[in-house]
Formats: sequence, C-alpha cells, structure tokens
Amino acid sequence: MTNKITIAIADDELLFRQGLISILERESDISIVFDAQDGNDLMNQLRATANPPEIIITDLKMPGLNGVEATKLIRKEYPNIKIIALTSYFSKPFIINMISIGAVAYLAKNSTPKLMLTTIREVAEKGFYYDPQVMKFIHEGLLTQNEKNTKSNFDTTYFTRREKEVLNLICKQYTTNEIGEKLFISPRTVEGHRNNLLIKTESKNLAGLVVYAIRQKLVVLDDTF
Repeated sequence: MTNKITIAIADDELLFRQGLISILERESDISIVFDAQDGNDLMNQLRATANPPEIIITDLKMPGLNGVEATKLIRKEYPNIKIIALTSYFSKPFIINMISIGAVAYLAKNSTPKLMLTTIREVAEKGFYYDPQVMKFIHEGLLTQNEKNTKSNFDTTYFTRREKEVLNLICKQYTTNEIGEKLFISPRTVEGHRNNLLIKTESKNLAGLVVYAIRQKLVVLDDTF
C-alpha cells in the first residue's frame, strides 16, 4: 500500500473549505491532517501537530494572518512542506510574487475538482506544478524582470551538459523516472544531477530551480507552456 498524500487546508470561507474536504476525502490516496479557518489557526495547528502535512492548500486572502504571510512563515519554519496557493485573484504579478516567496503551485478558486486533484498529485510526485497559463506568466514575468536588470554574472559553463539536460526536462515537468527513461540513466542518477542543480543554484526546491532556469534563460519553453 502506497503512502497517502497528507494535506492541510486553510480557508476562511466555511462552505468552500467543507467543499474541498468533501472532495478530497473521497480520494483513497489523500489524507487530511487538519483544516484551518485562517492563517493564525493554520500556524497554531501546524506547530501543535507531531506529523506535519506534506502539502498545505491555503487561501491567500484571509482575515488576520493572511495566506501570503502564512506562506512566508511556513517556508521559514517548515521548508519541506509544499504550499499550494489558492485564490480568486489570478494575475501575473500576483502569481510571480507568490512563487517567489515559496508557493509551488497555484489554483484559482473556480478550478475544477479534476485540476485540483491533478495539482495535488503532481506536487506530491514532482515537488511543484504549474499549469500552462501559470508557466506562461512565470516565463513572461521573469524575462521582463531580466530586461529591466541587464547586469548578470552568470557563467554558462557552470553546469555540465547532463545537468542542463536534466534541468530542461525538470522545467518541462517530467518525473524522475521519465527523465531517466528519456536520458537512458537511472532514477538515482537523475536525483544526483537534480541535487547538484539545487546546490549550484542555491534553490530551496524544484520550483525555485525552475524560476532560476527561466530567469537565466537556461531553458527554452515550447508551445506546451
């Protein structure tokens, strides 16, 4: 039996929160650790639990401690927890900001249950998930930032050829096993290259690695994004 994906949910809208719980409780591979009514409740329950969830789905606009500030605290205190940002405010600057502070996925509140479940499972397996629209926002936003700040000391010889190949496939959201199959190397070797990339880029997670790669123009995203 595979381990379940453990989830915590934070949203101040009770009916919406209960709706999410109802959907997720039907899934055999997902377990809800707790749900919270706002950011303060989220942090209090998180600090009190002996077994923190693997993923937190948090609304960004909540009274008191909002989801943005809660995300910052979680990234500092629980760097291994993956945060899925949930909001009805869907804009390029907002998404870029949330990703920069640590969100590894982004869900609009009017998303379908199917997309929500896909996002959760992709985040659990790969460490991050950006749908085509979010990936497009990241790409456009980071390249715009680079144009405004042309100074760069990036050394293109910093990565090996194999590391660049692995990085490119990570950015296209392939799994470790899929990368191994494409490059004819073992999953363990893929993980080794991935860890080297994280160290070299000083990225805390794969989401940060993707942002780094786009900012430095190390990958060319095709029309699938």
